[in-house]
Amino acid sequence: MSSSTLTIRVDDDLKRGASEVADYYGLDLSSVTRAFYKQMVNTRRIPLTFAPDEPSIESLEAIREGDAFLSSGEKGRFDNAADLIVAAMA
Repeated sequence: MSSSTLTIRVDDDLKRGASEVADYYGLDLSSVTRAFYKQMVNTRRIPLTFAPDEPSIESLEAIREGDAFLSSGEKGRFDNAADLIVAAMA
């Protein structure tokens, strides 16, 4: 099997950040790139998602509850955010 060299240009910060992630998993960027290409070939897809993360059903329900509470004009259990944080830390 012959091999080829691929040269890509990326911003220094992007490379540094990617290297940190790869290092966390015990890999180098060359290994990650080869794995990415293998995944593309094996699945016949580009293994990326460009869609924004969707909130879970539980999160959507909490958002609805919060919106409904704010719309109701009712007073909450805390007078301000600092009191809420103090209670949460107790």
